[in-house]
Amino acid sequence: MEIEYMTQAGLDQLKKELADALAQRPVISAAIAEAREKGDLSENAEYDAARDAQGLLEVKIARLKNKVANARVIDESLLSTDKVQLLSKVKVENQANKMVMQFTIVGETEADFSKGKLAATTPIGKALMGHSKGEIVEATVPSGIMKFKILDISL
Repeated sequence: MEIEYMTQAGLDQLKKELADALAQRPVISAAIAEAREKGDLSENAEYDAARDAQGLLEVKIARLKNKVANARVIDESLLSTDKVQLLSKVKVENQANKMVMQFTIVGETEADFSKGKLAATTPIGKALMGHSKGEIVEATVPSGIMKFKILDISL
């Protein structure tokens, strides 16, 4: 049972995913019932496929329920820009190639690198957490060690 910190929007998205998954239960139950009516279950591929889909759906529902139950919404009004923390918008400069990037540090469920949302649990996210503007931090990534200078922190 691991607490996951997220924004209200992230929690709302998780709840929507859970509701969508729960709505699939009757659909899969109907598919199982229809396949069962076709006779011998030992040689019924449709029945096996529907049972497999039901099993996967139940695993997904359990996972989503667990995440919702352990979610903690971050009160953005209590955050500061002194140090990098969850929900910080961080502008960094890669010290190797001088490329400037901007990330918002988020919980794992909200991460989307294509939208500039970096999970705090990634090597770069972990390296940035707790550091201040002007500091140079090192992140150990699969390709080696990367150094970043923190240019700005905002909300």
